[in-house]
Amino acid sequence: MNRFARPSRRELIRGALQAGAAGWLASRRLAAADTDRTPVFAVTRCPLHDGQRRHLGVDALLALLASRGIRLFRTDREHPWGSPEGIIAADDIVVIKVNCQWSCRGATNTDVLRGLVHRILEHPDGFAGEVAIVENGQGRGSFDGRVSAVSYGAWPEIVGRVRVNAEEETLTTVDYLVEEVFAGEPVGACRLDGQSGVFLSEQTHGRDGYRTLAAPAGIPGARPISYPCFTTGSGRHIDLRAGRWTGNGYAPNVRLINLPVLKHHEGCGVTGALKHCYGLVSMQDGSINSRHYSQLGNQCGQFWAMVRPADLHLLDCIWVSHGSLEGYPPRTTTRCNTLLAGLDPVALDYWAAKHVLLPAGGWAADEHDPDLSPVLRSDLAHAQQAINALGGIVGQPCRYGDASTELLARTALPTPRRHLMRK
Repeated sequence: MNRFARPSRRELIRGALQAGAAGWLASRRLAAADTDRTPVFAVTRCPLHDGQRRHLGVDALLALLASRGIRLFRTDREHPWGSPEGIIAADDIVVIKVNCQWSCRGATNTDVLRGLVHRILEHPDGFAGEVAIVENGQGRGSFDGRVSAVSYGAWPEIVGRVRVNAEEETLTTVDYLVEEVFAGEPVGACRLDGQSGVFLSEQTHGRDGYRTLAAPAGIPGARPISYPCFTTGSGRHIDLRAGRWTGNGYAPNVRLINLPVLKHHEGCGVTGALKHCYGLVSMQDGSINSRHYSQLGNQCGQFWAMVRPADLHLLDCIWVSHGSLEGYPPRTTTRCNTLLAGLDPVALDYWAAKHVLLPAGGWAADEHDPDLSPVLRSDLAHAQQAINALGGIVGQPCRYGDASTELLARTALPTPRRHLMRK
């Protein structure tokens, strides 16, 4: 081959993935249980957020993860959340996928988002990368927190008002975090709604739009999956599968943290870690009908196995919406003060549905039982089958069921003792 010839996209992606694979694989294998049980991490009793940049629940979760070898920082320095095999290096581009298609309690908790971004910026080696908060609301997404009449027309009392999932419901929008809380720091927000109809060829690099991937032969029910290429606030171009475009190749220093909110969803029972990839695909890629909902499990499994497995799934259960997709009215929501995390989205969604959403009760409770609901059980099984047929999550098989998961839990606050409590 002519050594001066422009490499193909396949060669560029392969080089990028191989370059970053060693440390990435090592950090994930540290978290793998010695048994056939998949760890699910839970922090309960998260206190009400007090408006500070740090979030005590997030901090407790990072400490719990570190105790099992999943450390936030990739560093050679001594740090309780750091190691040479950690997730985020000082120069990484950290893509945080949030749910901002909806408002009210139907969106990701922005207090949790603030606490996570704050800790990333405190990298012990000095953070020289960038945080990119992303969402494709499929035409309904927004970062300003204003309630849309399209989605909330049944409740005119809140339409046009700011309502977000935070303690300060009328203030803590994503825009507020970017423009006020983290002003002057390398934090930006990228809405992908406007590029959903732009599809890129394999030879096109450095442009915003979507690429499509066909699943290998033999994957049951497989249909094409899509993923975004986008430009961050600082002008860096990211191909979510290949990495950061340098002008002549792809650098592997991109990390993905999946930060969904746990809630009910009509038609499929539950929105959690798996289905949150629907805010990364384009619904104009030809697979919208199969995604809603006959092939939901397959499509989610294909995304997380074929495009990019999340470096961490952090499932927001501070408030859960047990009786609505919209997170409104208030009677359909429950404060649980819990954060969950893991690497296996199937195991995480099983545990969250059964042990957080189902106990909240309500009219849709039967749809939240992953053992008895035929729809939810089918979605989890199909996602597991697709992911495992495609090689698993970084070589580890997906599992679900109480017998196949190992709960690692702690409280964010110590259990109060009577003699220490104020009268």
